[in-house]
Amino acid sequence: MDERPSCTINDLAPDFEADAYHNGDLTKVKLSAYKGKWVVLFFYPADFTFVCPTELEGFAKDYQKFKSKGAEVIAASVDTHYVHKAWVEFDKRLSNIAYPMIADRNGNISRSYGVLNEFTGNSRRGLFIIDPEGYIKYIVITPDEVGRSTEETYRVLMALQTGSLCPANWKEGEATLKK
Repeated sequence: MDERPSCTINDLAPDFEADAYHNGDLTKVKLSAYKGKWVVLFFYPADFTFVCPTELEGFAKDYQKFKSKGAEVIAASVDTHYVHKAWVEFDKRLSNIAYPMIADRNGNISRSYGVLNEFTGNSRRGLFIIDPEGYIKYIVITPDEVGRSTEETYRVLMALQTGSLCPANWKEGEATLKK
Protein backbone atom coordinates (compact mmCIF):
# COMPACT_ATOMS: atom_id res chain seq x y z
CA MET A 1 0.00 0.00 0.00
CA ASP A 2 1.37 3.43 -0.95
CA GLU A 3 1.43 6.31 1.49
CA ARG A 4 -0.09 9.65 0.59
CA PRO A 5 2.33 12.58 0.55
CA SER A 6 2.99 13.63 4.11
CA CYS A 7 4.15 17.12 3.23
CA THR A 8 2.86 19.80 0.92
CA ILE A 9 3.52 23.35 -0.27
CA ASN A 10 4.50 25.75 2.55
CA ASP A 11 5.12 22.91 5.01
CA LEU A 12 8.42 22.91 6.83
CA ALA A 13 10.60 20.40 5.00
CA PRO A 14 11.23 17.29 7.10
CA ASP A 15 14.79 17.49 8.40
CA PHE A 16 17.11 14.53 8.09
CA GLU A 17 20.66 13.46 8.68
CA ALA A 18 21.92 10.74 6.39
CA ASP A 19 25.02 9.00 5.11
CA ALA A 20 26.04 10.37 1.75
CA TYR A 21 28.53 10.08 -1.06
CA HIS A 22 29.87 13.54 -1.90
CA ASN A 23 32.89 14.53 -4.00
CA GLY A 24 34.60 11.18 -3.57
CA ASP A 25 34.00 10.98 0.17
CA LEU A 26 31.64 9.03 2.39
CA THR A 27 30.13 11.65 4.68
CA LYS A 28 26.97 12.80 6.47
CA VAL A 29 24.44 15.35 5.20
CA LYS A 30 21.94 17.19 7.39
CA LEU A 31 19.24 19.18 5.60
CA SER A 32 19.09 21.85 8.31
CA ALA A 33 22.77 22.63 7.62
CA TYR A 34 21.57 24.21 4.35
CA LYS A 35 19.36 26.77 6.10
CA GLY A 36 19.84 30.13 4.41
CA LYS A 37 20.11 28.53 0.96
CA TRP A 38 17.59 27.27 -1.53
CA VAL A 39 17.66 23.48 -1.84
CA VAL A 40 16.64 21.31 -4.77
CA LEU A 41 16.09 17.88 -3.21
CA PHE A 42 15.33 15.14 -5.69
CA PHE A 43 14.55 11.49 -5.07
CA TYR A 44 15.07 8.80 -7.69
CA PRO A 45 14.21 5.08 -7.70
CA ALA A 46 17.60 3.35 -7.67
CA ASP A 47 21.24 3.33 -8.71
CA PHE A 48 22.32 1.25 -11.72
CA THR A 49 19.06 1.87 -13.60
CA PHE A 50 18.16 3.42 -16.96
CA VAL A 51 16.47 6.82 -16.51
CA CYS A 52 18.09 7.74 -13.18
CA PRO A 53 21.63 8.37 -14.48
CA THR A 54 20.27 10.78 -17.09
CA GLU A 55 18.74 12.88 -14.32
CA LEU A 56 21.83 12.81 -12.12
CA GLU A 57 23.96 13.71 -15.13
CA GLY A 58 21.59 16.58 -16.01
CA PHE A 59 21.77 18.04 -12.51
CA ALA A 60 25.57 17.60 -12.56
CA LYS A 61 25.81 19.59 -15.82
CA ASP A 62 23.60 22.38 -14.39
CA TYR A 63 24.91 22.29 -10.83
CA GLN A 64 26.99 25.47 -11.10
CA LYS A 65 24.01 27.29 -12.58
CA PHE A 66 21.92 26.34 -9.52
CA LYS A 67 24.76 27.26 -7.16
CA SER A 68 25.12 30.67 -8.83
CA LYS A 69 21.54 31.37 -7.69
CA GLY A 70 22.20 30.37 -4.08
CA ALA A 71 20.77 26.87 -4.43
CA GLU A 72 22.19 23.50 -3.44
CA VAL A 73 21.23 20.23 -5.11
CA ILE A 74 20.84 17.00 -3.13
CA ALA A 75 20.00 13.62 -4.67
CA ALA A 76 18.46 10.76 -2.68
CA SER A 77 17.60 7.11 -3.17
CA VAL A 78 17.24 4.04 -0.99
CA ASP A 79 20.68 2.80 -2.06
CA THR A 80 23.55 2.95 0.44
CA HIS A 81 26.28 5.56 0.14
CA TYR A 82 28.64 2.69 -0.75
CA VAL A 83 26.45 1.79 -3.72
CA HIS A 84 26.33 5.49 -4.74
CA LYS A 85 30.14 5.52 -4.70
CA ALA A 86 30.36 2.33 -6.77
CA TRP A 87 27.82 3.67 -9.28
CA VAL A 88 29.65 6.97 -9.76
CA GLU A 89 32.93 5.11 -10.21
CA PHE A 90 31.33 2.68 -12.68
CA ASP A 91 29.20 5.02 -14.82
CA LYS A 92 31.27 7.74 -16.52
CA ARG A 93 28.14 9.87 -17.06
CA LEU A 94 28.14 10.46 -13.30
CA SER A 95 31.80 11.41 -12.94
CA ASN A 96 31.05 15.16 -12.70
CA ILE A 97 28.55 14.95 -9.85
CA ALA A 98 29.58 17.55 -7.27
CA TYR A 99 26.41 17.49 -5.15
CA PRO A 100 25.71 14.99 -2.35
CA MET A 101 23.92 11.70 -2.99
CA ILE A 102 22.22 10.67 0.23
CA ALA A 103 21.50 7.12 1.32
CA ASP A 104 17.95 6.47 2.54
CA ARG A 105 18.40 2.74 3.10
CA ASN A 106 15.41 2.31 5.43
CA GLY A 107 13.18 4.62 3.35
CA ASN A 108 12.40 6.94 6.26
CA ILE A 109 13.41 10.12 4.44
CA SER A 110 11.47 9.13 1.31
CA ARG A 111 8.50 8.20 3.48
CA SER A 112 8.60 11.57 5.31
CA TYR A 113 8.41 13.35 1.95
CA GLY A 114 5.66 11.03 0.72
CA VAL A 115 7.65 9.52 -2.13
CA LEU A 116 8.42 6.02 -0.88
CA ASN A 117 6.79 3.31 -2.94
CA GLU A 118 5.99 0.88 -0.13
CA PHE A 119 5.40 -1.94 -2.64
CA THR A 120 8.82 -1.77 -4.35
CA GLY A 121 10.76 -0.20 -1.48
CA ASN A 122 12.20 2.40 -3.87
CA SER A 123 11.76 6.15 -3.90
CA ARG A 124 9.53 7.67 -6.53
CA ARG A 125 10.81 10.50 -8.72
CA GLY A 126 9.96 13.29 -6.30
CA LEU A 127 11.48 16.76 -6.51
CA PHE A 128 11.18 19.45 -3.85
CA ILE A 129 12.38 23.04 -3.93
CA ILE A 130 12.93 24.26 -0.38
CA ASP A 131 13.34 27.95 0.44
CA PRO A 132 16.13 29.38 2.64
CA GLU A 133 13.85 29.24 5.70
CA GLY A 134 13.26 25.50 5.19
CA TYR A 135 9.76 25.60 3.68
CA ILE A 136 8.70 23.52 0.69
CA LYS A 137 7.77 25.79 -2.21
CA TYR A 138 7.51 23.35 -5.12
CA ILE A 139 6.77 19.65 -5.48
CA VAL A 140 6.70 17.49 -8.59
CA ILE A 141 6.38 13.70 -8.66
CA THR A 142 6.71 11.86 -11.95
CA PRO A 143 6.38 8.20 -12.92
CA ASP A 144 9.55 6.11 -12.83
CA GLU A 145 9.60 6.02 -16.63
CA VAL A 146 9.83 9.83 -17.06
CA GLY A 147 12.92 11.84 -16.16
CA ARG A 148 12.61 15.41 -14.93
CA SER A 149 13.78 18.55 -16.67
CA THR A 150 16.62 20.42 -15.00
CA GLU A 151 15.71 23.42 -17.16
CA GLU A 152 12.17 23.48 -15.77
CA THR A 153 13.47 23.03 -12.23
CA TYR A 154 15.82 26.00 -12.74
CA ARG A 155 13.00 28.09 -14.26
CA VAL A 156 10.75 27.39 -11.27
CA LEU A 157 13.58 28.19 -8.84
CA MET A 158 14.11 31.54 -10.59
CA ALA A 159 10.36 32.26 -10.49
CA LEU A 160 10.18 31.44 -6.79
CA GLN A 161 13.16 33.67 -6.09
CA THR A 162 11.38 36.69 -7.60
CA GLY A 163 8.82 36.59 -4.80
CA SER A 164 6.31 37.79 -7.40
CA LEU A 165 3.51 36.38 -9.51
CA CYS A 166 4.97 34.66 -12.56
CA PRO A 167 2.83 33.77 -15.57
CA ALA A 168 2.93 30.47 -17.43
CA ASN A 169 6.18 29.92 -19.32
CA TRP A 170 7.82 32.84 -17.49
CA LYS A 171 11.59 32.98 -17.97
CA GLU A 172 14.33 34.67 -15.98
CA GLY A 173 14.51 38.37 -16.82
CA GLU A 174 10.91 38.65 -18.01
CA ALA A 175 8.37 40.88 -16.30
CA THR A 176 6.30 39.45 -13.48
CA LEU A 177 2.60 40.15 -12.94
CA LYS A 178 1.17 42.93 -10.79
CA LYS A 179 -1.62 42.20 -8.29
